Amino acid sequence: MTLSLDDIAWHRSVGQMIEALDRPNFWTQLVRLLNRYVPFDSWVALLFSAQGRPEVFAECPGEDGSPDQLFQDYLKGLYLLDPFYIASREQSRTGLFRLAEVAPEHFELTEYYQRYFRLNVVADEIQFNCQLDDDRTLCLSLGSTRRFSDEQIALLSLIQPWVLGLLRQRLPYELQPENVTPPTTQQGDWRVQLEASVQQLKGAQLTARELDVGRLMLSGCSSKEIARKLEISIETVKVHKKHMYSKLGIKSQSELFSIFLQAQNA
Repeated sequence: MTLSLDDIAWHRSVGQMIEALDRPNFWTQLVRLLNRYVPFDSWVALLFSAQGRPEVFAECPGEDGSPDQLFQDYLKGLYLLDPFYIASREQSRTGLFRLAEVAPEHFELTEYYQRYFRLNVVADEIQFNCQLDDDRTLCLSLGSTRRFSDEQIALLSLIQPWVLGLLRQRLPYELQPENVTPPTTQQGDWRVQLEASVQQLKGAQLTARELDVGRLMLSGCSSKEIARKLEISIETVKVHKKHMYSKLGIKSQSELFSIFLQAQNA
């Protein structure tokens, strides 16, 4: 067997990562290793769950070293519009996924893309998903100001088994009692929280189906995609949209997004 210097360096680094599994700097060490092979500009390690907001294990700091305020908005409720979050809830799978594979048809036209994603991630995102059970997905997301090339994706796919194995082995250390974030009163079914907030803000009583249609609209789904996801007709989608806009007294998706943001902070 013939090994190159790059092969030897990779295996040495993986050995060091295994040694670091129980250490506080595990995530920083892992992203530095990945960055040697594929450049990226931002990253976050988090746990998607059906029980409430994502739980963040580690994230890249802001330019001044402080927590990123835009990401705090994400955790308050914008995650509900995240293509990766939606995909993990609709079809739980383990693997490496590109933004182009999970983003809805009109994603780049959404207020979420223009006012959050474009500013926080900028151009492209890939995510390692480690499916733990029906409700939970452990994720490592890498964001870039440039589109990831096919060669870079191929390389990440090649080392994917190593990365997913490390993620799975790291989880028990994240779930130790001293590391677990206590549940907040705002966790739970997002529809219940959003319905209550909208009623408080606008005095409007939206149905669960109207909330589903509104969220999928804001995430970038076309009427056809919404109909397919909810197993209803396109005409029914349009009716729900009309009723929702009428109840809220709005005429545009931009206004709907503003109400969505207000509701998260209510």
